[in-house]
Amino acid sequence: MQKHNFSAGPCILPQSVLQKSAEAVLNFNNSNLSLIEISHRSKDFVEVMENARNLALEHLGLLNKGYQALYLQGGASLQFLMVAYNLLEKKAAYLNTGTWSNNAIKEAKLIGEVVEVATSKNENFNFIPKNYTVPSDADYFHCTSNNTIFGTQMQVFPDTEIPMVCDMSSDIFSRQLDFSKFDLIYAGAQKNMGPSGTTLVVVKENILEKVSRNIPSMLNYKVHINKESMFNTPSVFAVYVSMLTLQWLKDLGGIPKIEKANTTKAQLLYNEIDRNSLFEGFVPNKEDRSKMNATFNLKNETLKATFDEQLKQAGINGLNGHRSVGGYRASMYNALPLESVQILVDVMQHLEKQA
Repeated sequence: MQKHNFSAGPCILPQSVLQKSAEAVLNFNNSNLSLIEISHRSKDFVEVMENARNLALEHLGLLNKGYQALYLQGGASLQFLMVAYNLLEKKAAYLNTGTWSNNAIKEAKLIGEVVEVATSKNENFNFIPKNYTVPSDADYFHCTSNNTIFGTQMQVFPDTEIPMVCDMSSDIFSRQLDFSKFDLIYAGAQKNMGPSGTTLVVVKENILEKVSRNIPSMLNYKVHINKESMFNTPSVFAVYVSMLTLQWLKDLGGIPKIEKANTTKAQLLYNEIDRNSLFEGFVPNKEDRSKMNATFNLKNETLKATFDEQLKQAGINGLNGHRSVGGYRASMYNALPLESVQILVDVMQHLEKQA
């Protein structure tokens, strides 16, 4: 049976990418050696790393514009600390829109003063705060573009006088933005790029080396830039799959093309959530709804067992909401086909007819 993978991460990847990466594990570049047993200093893998870094900058429109792309380890969770280590001298400004931004604030407070410019915590993070002020005397402003757990997404980013840092782990490469507005972007690979194990960091070089503290080598962006993202042994497989995924996206037509597909998928599902008498969305304000992660609940919990069984019969996987929220979460990342969303909508409509 075909599976329809709505998992929030690690998540669905293009079938062609999975096929090529599987072949590379057995025989990489016709070398009769596995990708995961060759030296990361070999010519073949150095080319992979260079291509992966360049493709990321190309997609974001930041190639040759003073930015560097890095593939690091430790996930976005390590970036919560690395950002503060490299940029926070006196105080930083943070927008708190969910669990991951809350965790980023916690780590930054270990380094210096943190000003929380706005939060939606009192409403269980079911909206994106508006009309907040970013202090001009802060060292940087940090935000999270998409909130996987609660299903909210920033549609507008403030104009700031200070560097803007954004955690784009769950919506990078999914929509068109003026990425030059951001001075540092980071994203765990396991949503729209590849498997877990590597994290993309895109940083504008001129914001670095401004803090007075000594930064440990592994936490120092400048060290990783100077070593071309290979200060230590990189996550070879994760970087390779990320490169394949970014090439797949380029061949498809890039971010403009995938944004149209993502919008169509999101509209199809949200229209059904709003129409169907058995369901309700977690995010009341339509302008705050995420195109990547649609969160919703059954109005009548007694139907849960029936619905879950119908989802299973339809081959739908990974639809359970995060344990802290409950309900359902449909993650519609770049590689999820429209057909999968239609199957989910069909199951929802079938349940309504039975009820």
